[in-house]
Amino acid sequence: MQKVIDLCLDLPQSEDQVIDELKTYTLRRGEKGVSNYRNIFGPEKASNVGLTLEDLDKMADQMSPEDFDRELRKRARKITTTIPDFIKEMDDNGVNWGMTRVNTNEQTAAVVKLYPQRFMGIAIANPHKGMKAVRELEQAVKELGLKGFFASPYNYGLRLNDKKFYPLYAKAAELNIPVFCYSTMTYRNDFPMDIAHPLCLDEVAMDFPELTIIAGWGGGGGWPWVSEMVGVARRHQNVYINFSAHRPKYLGTPGSGWEMLIQFGNTLLQDRVVYASGWSNYFSYSKGVIHKVIEEVMSLPLKDAVKEKWLYKNAARLFQRE
Repeated sequence: MQKVIDLCLDLPQSEDQVIDELKTYTLRRGEKGVSNYRNIFGPEKASNVGLTLEDLDKMADQMSPEDFDRELRKRARKITTTIPDFIKEMDDNGVNWGMTRVNTNEQTAAVVKLYPQRFMGIAIANPHKGMKAVRELEQAVKELGLKGFFASPYNYGLRLNDKKFYPLYAKAAELNIPVFCYSTMTYRNDFPMDIAHPLCLDEVAMDFPELTIIAGWGGGGGWPWVSEMVGVARRHQNVYINFSAHRPKYLGTPGSGWEMLIQFGNTLLQDRVVYASGWSNYFSYSKGVIHKVIEEVMSLPLKDAVKEKWLYKNAARLFQRE
């Protein structure tokens, strides 16, 4: 069995998380910044609980809030699982451990504390908070035991080379933890489409050559700017690429835009592509989801030795943890 390390290992959603997501797509359907996500991801999320978006809208409009919540909870219960059962599925598919992130640093640390051999946590810190954010990041690493920092234009409306991120990058370098960077287009139509353009990482990598940068956690290999993402990684040895939040099978589909990642990831960059599923962006949990995503990677037009690097060896070397 192929050994795997997943650097964007989403945990199964709780009932409350399933319900909150469905309510967002329904009760906030007219909001700018939500409507596009509803159109793209909403139909599949609704179908996972046996409904259409139209069904959800009708229920929300005709039922009392209490009855709507009760009906969603009944349906959500059927597609949730426990973390121990999820870990069993990890075992069945060779996943040694994964990087994960929950809503707050404290919640992430609580999961890691329960299962320290299976998960490592990624910290969040709001760059708009200045030095308070820097102190929060230091606390998350030194006191809570988290092992990475997530820099997200999607959450804060800042480009990755915005100087508000720089004190956090400096602290991450000092703490010797990697920075995971959301580096792809955003469907939020209240932000510019290119707010997370991977070219922004060129300046960051120039200014922080000692910082390990993992372009991912929703990154999709920089799509649709895959060539620029590849170019940045070729220029900077401290930049790694993952393709989380996009189904791996599309990387090998002609015309999908990932051709350059496959070409260079199979050759010059084979040591700097790391597996990160982000499976919850395109699947709701059901037994077999881990196997399905890994099998799609195994089916890519890559050399066998490169598949092993992508799925396991590169991350094991990067984190010095097998």
